[in-house]
Amino acid sequence: MAAPEIFSRALRRRRRDRAQPGYAAHGFLRDAMIEGLLERLDFVTRDFKDVLDLGCADGALTGALRARGLTVMPCDAGARFAAAAEGVQCEEDALPFAPGSFDLIVSAGVLDTVNDLPGALVQCRRALRPDGLLLAAFVGAGSLPALKAAITAADAGEAAPARFHPQIDVRAAGDLLTRAGFTLPVADVESLDVRYGTVFSLIADLRGMAATNQLAGQTPPWLSRARLARLNAAFADAAEPDGKTRERFQLIFLTAWSPSPDQPQPAKRGSATASLAGALKKPTPPS
Repeated sequence: MAAPEIFSRALRRRRRDRAQPGYAAHGFLRDAMIEGLLERLDFVTRDFKDVLDLGCADGALTGALRARGLTVMPCDAGARFAAAAEGVQCEEDALPFAPGSFDLIVSAGVLDTVNDLPGALVQCRRALRPDGLLLAAFVGAGSLPALKAAITAADAGEAAPARFHPQIDVRAAGDLLTRAGFTLPVADVESLDVRYGTVFSLIADLRGMAATNQLAGQTPPWLSRARLARLNAAFADAAEPDGKTRERFQLIFLTAWSPSPDQPQPAKRGSATASLAGALKKPTPPS
């Protein structure tokens, strides 16, 4: 049974296609994610060969991995991104690849808006060979506090549709990896602050990176001129002395492995040879 549509698949595809021509001018968040993913990959001592770039966007991560001598299959939900990268167009929760096709899957900037994220992670695990690695990053909960506060002020007293899709926090991300059957899961978060002169510059960046609201079944959140004026004024009220407002993005990074008999295994319950209570017991003072 298909998962209910939380994020509109059709809307995601349209927005990624719309963003493709000018993506380079707005893709700084994905650039930061790619840098973080490559740094984490540098700490891994094993070698990889076949890689899936899940949500390849402009192909920057694909290119960086190919420069390391890896064979990379790019794929994206957006037809334009997939075509430009000479890859495959597919939804992240409907992968067309056979089990065990890759020993490394990387993903930058897309998993937070996948309609069925638990299903997508399960499919990633199945597409990996035993002891294969998943490295992923996306914008997480706690992002865009200045914009959210300004929109709340602009909408005050008036009915408004949901203007932000739900975001995943770092604890939930780690739990999802475990539920999907990955081993040795690690989820961590890095903050990135960006300063904007007006709210319109921030909105232009979000549109340019295909990161605006993608909830299914929502009325498009058009803003009237009056609301736009209130929004810009509220955003400006949070400005620093130089007139620019600081906005924060929380980047969540995931690292996890597909199961393998060769991986370190936790000790069996009850196999300890010393008790914790005994270790914590205070020594008896000498008489």
